[in-house]
Amino acid sequence: MPYRSVFKPGLFEGQTVVVTGGGSGIGRCTAHEIAALGAHVVITGRNTDKLAAVQSEIEAAGGSCETHAFDIREEAQVKEAIDKIVARNGRIHGLFNNAGGQFPAAAAAMSAKGFDVVVRNNLTGGFIVSREVFTQSMEKHGGSIVNMAADMRNGFPNMAHTGAARAGMVNLTMTLAFEWAPAGVRVNAVSPGWIASSGMDTYQGEFKERIPKLKSYCPLGRLVTESEVSAAVCFLLSDASAYITGTELRIDGGVPLGNRSMDIPASDRSQPFNGFHLAKTPKVLGG
Repeated sequence: MPYRSVFKPGLFEGQTVVVTGGGSGIGRCTAHEIAALGAHVVITGRNTDKLAAVQSEIEAAGGSCETHAFDIREEAQVKEAIDKIVARNGRIHGLFNNAGGQFPAAAAAMSAKGFDVVVRNNLTGGFIVSREVFTQSMEKHGGSIVNMAADMRNGFPNMAHTGAARAGMVNLTMTLAFEWAPAGVRVNAVSPGWIASSGMDTYQGEFKERIPKLKSYCPLGRLVTESEVSAAVCFLLSDASAYITGTELRIDGGVPLGNRSMDIPASDRSQPFNGFHLAKTPKVLGG
C-alpha cells in the first residue's frame, strides 16, 4: 500500500534526497514518505540486503529509489559514494543524516574505544557525510540538511557516549547552519524522545520489561511513532521551512517538561530515567 503522507503530493517532485541508515526504522519510514512525495530517494547503509528490501518496497509502491552501501565512519567510502550519487543524479537537494546507534553501558564500565566508536557513529560520521554533500553538491546549488539528534537534556544515564555525541550534533547543526547559509544551505536537527520503532526489539531483560511503561512518563501518555519523526524531517527538508535554519526540533511529547511518575505505583517509580533512556534510540550500530 502506498505511503499516505500528511503533506501534499509532489512536495519533493524532481528532487534527489539522501537518507543514511535507510534500511530500517526511522530511515526506512522517512525514505518511504519522501519517495511517496515525489522525490528520488537514495538510501544508504552497511547492509545491502536491508537496503535492497526497502528499495523493492518503495518501487512496488510506485516510488523511485537507489541504494549505496557504505560506512559513514569511513571517509574514503563516503567521498566515493557521494561522488557516485552526484554523478548519477546531477545534484543532491536534501540529506537526512539518520544513520547511527549505540549500546547500553554505565560510564564507569565504558572503554575509551567503545566511547569513540559511538561518537564516530553518531557525530563524526554525520559530519563527514554533510561535508561531502556540501562540497560536492550543495555549495553550488543550495539544499537542506536534517541531522538526527536525541532528547539528552537531562543527561543520558547508561548512554554517556551517545548523549555526548547527540549534544555535539546539535551544536554542529548550528555551526554548519551559520557557515553554509551564504550558499543557500539550511541545516537543522530533530531530537526524538522515546520511539515506538523496531529499535525497541534490540533490548532484552530488565530494559525490555520497562519499555511498555515508558508512555507513563510522557505528558502526552504515549510514545512517538516513526511516521511522526518522518513528518518532522520532511517539514525541515521542504520549502515550508525555508526560513528555518540552525534549529533543533524536539519530538519528545513534552518529556523534558516533567513526568507523570506520581500517577505510577511506587514499585514502578524507581530511577525512572536511569534505564528508560536506553530505549529512546536503536541499539544497533548503523552506518
